[in-house]
Order: sequence, then C-alpha cells, then structure tokens
Amino acid sequence: MLVEQISVFVENKKGRLAGITDVLAKNEVDICAISIADTTNFGILRMIVDSPKLAVETLKDAGYTVSTTQVIAVELEDKPGGLNAILTILKDNDIGIEYLYSFVKRPAKNALILFRVEETDRALQVLKRANVKIVSQNNIYNMR
Repeated sequence: MLVEQISVFVENKKGRLAGITDVLAKNEVDICAISIADTTNFGILRMIVDSPKLAVETLKDAGYTVSTTQVIAVELEDKPGGLNAILTILKDNDIGIEYLYSFVKRPAKNALILFRVEETDRALQVLKRANVKIVSQNNIYNMR
C-alpha cells in the first residue's frame, strides 16, 4: 500500500525545473503530485508520477541525480480539521513525520496527502486501525 516517490536533486538555477518537466513531458510521464524544498543553492523535487521506472530512467539519462522513496498516501475529508485528525493519530502513536504534501489530482470532496514518516510499516498499521483510507499506487494512477 505504499507509493513510489521520485526525488530529483535540482540546482537552484533558472530553467532547471523546466528541464526536468521537459524530460518527463517528452516521455509522456504524468505528474500526479509535486513538491519542492529548496535552499540557496539546490532543491529536492519530489514527485509522484504515473510511470516511476520510466521517469527515473529518462531523468538519469538526461544527467539528473534521481532516487526513489516509499511514501504513504491517504484520503481524508477536505474540511477544517481533516488533516489534523490524521496528524493527531500519528502523534498519539509517537510516529514522526519527515514531510508531507498534497496531490495535484484528487477525487471530488476529499483531499489526498502524501506522508513520509519515520516508521512506515507501523504508521500503516496505525492508520488502518484508525480506519484511515490508504490510497494505493494503482488508484493514484487511475485518477483522472
């Protein structure tokens, strides 16, 4: 029930993001979710794409430093307190969050959030016990 995330090391220079998205577009890789964390000199671009293997291969071939990581995707009510409910479950079970971001595509009325946590397997068990809807990688790819 984990989702494969692509991480790309990006120099903080004009046009670098466009270079990455150009490679993906030319190879018909669709971005489902995206986030960037940056500093003065570089950034880490994180993405969920519909073809992770193709994305990694083509980005590496284009000279980018790329890695993959497993993240948890959850569906929650898109209303005040929706995210807080999930964060509280993780906090109450002493599970730390490294980072999170939301999806570009989402089903109507609900939000989709990606979590990178310290203890992935335990976090999945805790969230399932709390009846949190975990979204599979295949479900993400089929959202249109």
